[in-house]
Amino acid sequence: MLAVIVIAALCLDALLGEPRRAHPLLVFGRFAAWLERYLYRDSRMAGVLAWSLAVLPAVALCALLACWLESWPWLKALFTSIVLYFAIGLRSLGEHAAPVAAALQQQDLPAARAAVSRIVSRDTAALDETGVATAATESVLENGCDAVFAAIFWCLLLGAPGVLLYRLANTLDAMWGYRNARFSRFGMCAARVDDVLNFVPARLTALSYALLGSTRQALAAWRVQARQWKSPNAGPVMAAGAGALQVQLGGAAMYHGQMMSRPILGAGRKADAACIFAAWRLVRNGAWLWAVIILLVTLVWRAGNA
Repeated sequence: MLAVIVIAALCLDALLGEPRRAHPLLVFGRFAAWLERYLYRDSRMAGVLAWSLAVLPAVALCALLACWLESWPWLKALFTSIVLYFAIGLRSLGEHAAPVAAALQQQDLPAARAAVSRIVSRDTAALDETGVATAATESVLENGCDAVFAAIFWCLLLGAPGVLLYRLANTLDAMWGYRNARFSRFGMCAARVDDVLNFVPARLTALSYALLGSTRQALAAWRVQARQWKSPNAGPVMAAGAGALQVQLGGAAMYHGQMMSRPILGAGRKADAACIFAAWRLVRNGAWLWAVIILLVTLVWRAGNA
């Protein structure tokens, strides 16, 4: 049943993409912003309270619904598939990355900068072609974990409530998990929970990238370079991805007017438009590899218990 759920969610994503109107995460984002407006204090406890009120009631309701559906396995599977479909963004990842690569191929740097500014938080106005391609490739690789693999992992582990818990926690990390004056305390809960929930999925994502690309270089980059990255989860994902693609990522980047020195990830050629497409194919192939593995494990388990 798990294999059917994952494959159904991936097929729904491939056919429909993200809902154009009233995506549940947009509604949740507005609710979280409302909570922040009324509960914000420069304190960790205020952040814990806001996080709990934003996430726990929704997850509890989802868990109750999943329990109620236990008597109807196929209906529960349909419900879980729909929840997982709303949580993943494989097609959307490609749709956001493609305009960046297309603009670079057409040598339209202003359009490429505008397109990449929609998917990264760094300053893009002064990026050259390599900088734009690097930013987009990094975004695709990192979001492959956040938007695809981690959601599938928590679906396998905890079903629909696990998917919802992960996706809402990841959304709050994107909203509050910053190390700046406003969120260093209030957003600490959101950042730490996301780190915990992503710890195993990030390493499984890195392994998937390694298996589907240049395995030796991916594993070497993961082993040597990942620990140098500021994020304990993004490091393995991006290092393995860069090694798998045999491309050089990382390096200095401008964030909010300040130049940040970042380690070099991977090795080989500099990033270009082809790297962006290759990164998305790596994520897509990895998602379907997971689906095939889950299906095979399910069939073997059933055969062994027949």
